[in-house]
Amino acid sequence: MKQRPTLELKRSEVARLLSLDECIAAVENAFRLHGEGRLAPPQMLSVHAGEGVFHIKAGLLPLSKSYFAAKLNGNFFRNLERFNLPNIQGLILLCDGEHGYPLAVMDSIEITILRTGAATAVAAKHLARKDARVVTICGCGNQGHVQLRALGRVLRLQQAFAFDIAEDRARRFADQLSSELNLEVHATGDLAYALSRSDVCVTCTPSKKPFVKREHLRAGTFLAAVGADSPEKQELEPDILGSSKLVTDSLEQCAQIGELHHALERGTTRRERVHAELGEIVAGSKQGRVSPQETIIFDSTGTALQDVAAAALVYEKAIREGIGAWVDFAG
Repeated sequence: MKQRPTLELKRSEVARLLSLDECIAAVENAFRLHGEGRLAPPQMLSVHAGEGVFHIKAGLLPLSKSYFAAKLNGNFFRNLERFNLPNIQGLILLCDGEHGYPLAVMDSIEITILRTGAATAVAAKHLARKDARVVTICGCGNQGHVQLRALGRVLRLQQAFAFDIAEDRARRFADQLSSELNLEVHATGDLAYALSRSDVCVTCTPSKKPFVKREHLRAGTFLAAVGADSPEKQELEPDILGSSKLVTDSLEQCAQIGELHHALERGTTRRERVHAELGEIVAGSKQGRVSPQETIIFDSTGTALQDVAAAALVYEKAIREGIGAWVDFAG
């Protein structure tokens, strides 16, 4: 086979090519394929470095063709305040899954942000109550914005609460998204109050100490725990996982770095008590919500299958639209 160049895509180009709605559909399809047992489990490697951590996530996904992607992200949550750099940044290498040729190298930031919100939307579609109207977003950074936008695609929201340790950030979040989504969004410093009135909660913070307590959640809540993507990060009291129906994006990964990791260490739950992986719910091999009174936790650590699905979509659109620059690494 004649050596071909590799497509290079900048962050702005990825953002232009990937919409939230397209990402939700692609991620749902990836979870479905995984739940049907048609995919090898995604893999992850973590390396700690000072105040941050590097994650390498890799997976293979059969779509219009077989695609493999490996994403290398550096998660350094003081970057913005210390260096005016993104807290999460990296690259995705997309390869042909049949012969290994590197098809594209692209910035990872937009894909990481969108595919994380997309996973919450997919989980909420299958696990939240159909009459859910009120949501609390904990963490009002870039991910919080995408989480609320994504939930609005699958739920008929009427009201949202915005909670953040930086009160001014919560106020800016509420002002912006109230207007953008035509939704009643309130900044609040009283998390217990917000959760007592919410049907859905998303936690997407870099917290290393649990701040959501079991008594805060009312029966029937759907909670997506997004922030814990390394062993030292934690947003939920471990008791919550032991008293709720628990669905993971990846059982193995959540047992290593998610909220499940902390619950297993504390002995508040066991691996065999995990109800399902999200793919099994989407594929229909396991039931989702069976009662409006069930409290359901989605432990979302972010899998490589989400990255492959989004990266493949970006690559195929870039080829069709003639976007990006070609690099001949073999030259």
